[in-house]
Amino acid sequence: MPDIILHHYDASPFSNKVRLLLGLKGLAWKSVVTPNMMPKPDLVPLTGGYRRAPVMQIGADIYCDSQVIMAEIERRFPEPKADFGAGWPINLWADRQWFQHSVAIIFGLLGDKVDPAFIADREKLSGRPFDVKAMAAFAGPARGQWRAQAGWIERALGTGGEDFLFGSLPAIGDLAAHMNIWFLKSAFPDLADELLDGFDRVKSWYPRIEALGQGSRAEIAGVEALHIASEADPAVAPFVHDTAATGGLQVGSDVVVAADDYGRDPISGKLVSASVDRIVISRSDSDLGTCNLHFPRVGFVVTGTGAG
Repeated sequence: MPDIILHHYDASPFSNKVRLLLGLKGLAWKSVVTPNMMPKPDLVPLTGGYRRAPVMQIGADIYCDSQVIMAEIERRFPEPKADFGAGWPINLWADRQWFQHSVAIIFGLLGDKVDPAFIADREKLSGRPFDVKAMAAFAGPARGQWRAQAGWIERALGTGGEDFLFGSLPAIGDLAAHMNIWFLKSAFPDLADELLDGFDRVKSWYPRIEALGQGSRAEIAGVEALHIASEADPAVAPFVHDTAATGGLQVGSDVVVAADDYGRDPISGKLVSASVDRIVISRSDSDLGTCNLHFPRVGFVVTGTGAG
């Protein structure tokens, strides 16, 4: 199998979640550090315009969004098993609702220290103002909501009296729940400790997740990753096409895929296959040849363009 290549940056909480899964699986992987804002010249040629981090590349197969990245890692490397319990619903909640409270707290506290270029980039990414003053005003109420959500993890850990959310083994749900705590600890460790006060199970669980490590990482340049894609052919889609998953769209249809929350850059291609969990499209580039792009079904919208 071609190498796993992760396009990411170290401060990205979504990337860190994937890195922990690579550690849980004990995998070796290649690292391409991508900028945290545009331009991303070694990433968008692979993705057709998708620019959020992380992106995973395996040959000429490109996996966009941490949800589908983790699902593909689990599919290819099923041992030790990490997909059990309510891991995917926990992941979606942590990615969206809890993450928004983390953002409000962190950037509200940073205030005018936030790089104006970063603010402009995130406004373009989200299509709405990245208003650090509004975040600062909300940071106080957000702390209570952030702590309440951490309290859910505390209670869940107490249900079975085990080391992890679903028993004695770490799972995708643990990595997802860990993400926002890691994000806040990275920016404001004293505040994270304050908001976790009294959550003794979380305080014991957190270092157990950290101890998973991040696998064996080796740095490569983005241009090398592009060359790898140009020399490879996409793999056969790992499932039979389910027409019902796309509202009747057929294999070979011209389609556009876009996120339904932020970073809604439309990605055009031909539908390769879709399942209840995943959308795969192909796109051709004069320099890279054909790549298959994989997106999670939940969180992304696929529409036909009527051209195919």
